[in-house]
Amino acid sequence: MRTLSLLFAILLLVQASCNPTEEPGNSTDQAMYFPPLAGNDWAKISPRELNWDESQIPGLVDFLRSKNSKSFLILVNGRIAMEEYFDGHKATDTWQWNSAGKTLTTATVGIAQQENLLNINTRVSQYLGPGWTTMPLAKEALITPKHLLSMTSGINDENQLVIRPNLTYLADAGTRWSYHNVFQRLMNVVGEASGQSFETYFMTKLKNKIGMDGFWNEGLIFTVYHSNSRSMARFGLLALNQGKWGDEQIVNEAFFKESTSTSQNINPSYGYLWWLNGKSQFMLPNSQTVFPGMLIPNAPADMYAAMGAEDQRIYVIPSKKMVIIRMGRASDPDNPNFALSGFDQLLWEKINAALGN
Repeated sequence: MRTLSLLFAILLLVQASCNPTEEPGNSTDQAMYFPPLAGNDWAKISPRELNWDESQIPGLVDFLRSKNSKSFLILVNGRIAMEEYFDGHKATDTWQWNSAGKTLTTATVGIAQQENLLNINTRVSQYLGPGWTTMPLAKEALITPKHLLSMTSGINDENQLVIRPNLTYLADAGTRWSYHNVFQRLMNVVGEASGQSFETYFMTKLKNKIGMDGFWNEGLIFTVYHSNSRSMARFGLLALNQGKWGDEQIVNEAFFKESTSTSQNINPSYGYLWWLNGKSQFMLPNSQTVFPGMLIPNAPADMYAAMGAEDQRIYVIPSKKMVIIRMGRASDPDNPNFALSGFDQLLWEKINAALGN
């Protein structure tokens, strides 16, 4: 009898292992998913499986529509939980990243460094030659790629054009934080260090590795990346996984963690062209004012974000294994900020409601 009971118990255990059940709300414990590099297949997960408050989702969608959005996606563990398009925009349509694309440059610089093509602590003039600015050569020699990544080059930010005649001295490198499009010189550094165009290096080392589409377009002020919304989400997924895609570590993990940590002691809410939430204070573009508190109080403290003009956004939230994408026109056409705007705080109020927070 004891033998039969033991056999019956073993049989029950085997059946349970073959037919596991998943409680609602535990889906964030799933293994990380990465979509195929080609095609439109992308695994999805429903808000119900995630135990979200589905009654709040229509309010979130209506808010996004009213704020001139073109697209909005939420990934959880890489799976699409929400995907919305507005104003005639389609999944295959491209849109500009604006300054959110700066983080693509960061990742590409990191790849070039891990391939020993450059060192972010070496003088920029070692790659571009002396006279790449109109600063005194002794002051120019202080600037490293790390200063360009952290927005502490000391170059005058009053004129945002990055052509050489406008790169004038304002402060010693490392002594002043100011948001400046001179970051684009990092593209020149990568190009010179790799012996090919930045665009070609980016395409082979990053873009193709994660299945992105898109292209760089040279604008009046700086080169801007354009892609469809799922490609933006692919890069967000790479960022969530600290530079890893599937089994391949595309960007060195230590560099990626460094990129999404405070890069200097002047503006703790800024990494290497990434914005950081949860810090004690922050600064904004075109201002030397220091504001107390978190960048976006309604958002999770561990969030880091790529932010571009007219509210282009990649929010990465490690604690929720979540990536959120927003593309579109400026939420407030009369105030198209370079980075943070009041839109972020309002949007996170709606997101929190939908998540049941």
